Amino acid sequence: MKILITAPYLEAAQIELKANIGETIYKPWKLNGRAYNEDELIQLLQETKAEALITEHDEVTEKVIASYPALKFIGVCRGTPSNVAIKKATEVSIPVFFTPARNAQAVAEMFVANVITFMRYTLPAIAWLKGGNWGEGAHTSYLQFKGNELAGKTIGMVGFGAVGQRIANMVKGFPCHIQYYDPYIQDVDPHYRKTTIEDVFETSDIVSIHLPVNNDTKGMINRNSLALMKKDAIFVNTARAVVVNNDDLLQALETKQIRGAILDVFDHEPPGGTDLKLINLPNVLATPHIAGATFEVEDHHAEIMNEALMEWFVNGKSSTRLLFNKEILTTKTTLS
Repeated sequence: MKILITAPYLEAAQIELKANIGETIYKPWKLNGRAYNEDELIQLLQETKAEALITEHDEVTEKVIASYPALKFIGVCRGTPSNVAIKKATEVSIPVFFTPARNAQAVAEMFVANVITFMRYTLPAIAWLKGGNWGEGAHTSYLQFKGNELAGKTIGMVGFGAVGQRIANMVKGFPCHIQYYDPYIQDVDPHYRKTTIEDVFETSDIVSIHLPVNNDTKGMINRNSLALMKKDAIFVNTARAVVVNNDDLLQALETKQIRGAILDVFDHEPPGGTDLKLINLPNVLATPHIAGATFEVEDHHAEIMNEALMEWFVNGKSSTRLLFNKEILTTKTTLS
């Protein structure tokens, strides 16, 4: 089997694929300067005569799949394979594998870093220092930028999957009190309290959003949710902007209904309109969708993808949790 790999991929992981599954052809999208569009991807598949594809951000559209309906698999090095025409892949019985939690560590570390940075007024303090504002008064900065410790705070998670649980494991030793709302997660640790979404918003010092995007979650967090928050609470969203009504969030922040927000995702990227208003508020710490951007994430996704492929092709396990379109398991098509 010839496997075209356009995702950044650890060399050791490529060697493992060659030893167990087949030849690899490495054409990472970064060398192209951007993700491959559908026509470029079709041309690349045709030129390499690939029989399988491991991608990250490329446009794997219906047109691409129709051009290559006999692909033995599509691997997507992302938490959700949103760049792939899943329905079409399923129709032609192509298994689509994905890499959930590839960036869980990166996002969790960014959460801790940014929450502490926000609570300790680190960024305005640095700007004050660089601005030459330190006069003769020895205690000016000590009084002006006195912040809060993370220890002892109650952190509420809306969605308690891999990222939320990784954050919880990191901060429980500060110590912090962890509570969460997630109807799909059973009790994972007796130290973490499962509760209602209303209770999370009402009683948490920090509310952190970790929701997937689907019809139920779009706009799920709105003025009603935000109105429940404590006046000194902090709102954090490193998941997806679409699950939050950002106009409602803007109003809550402008009126100081809550202390502030830490945001890494926006309705429009690059941002405009409401997004820019949010970014420029003094009580918002905003970053340009980089919570999951570490070099190590690329190593993690290669390891997770190889786990899926070894289970499927080497060990014959069709029940792998890393198969996204599990509907193909009910088809009569034999995959080999």
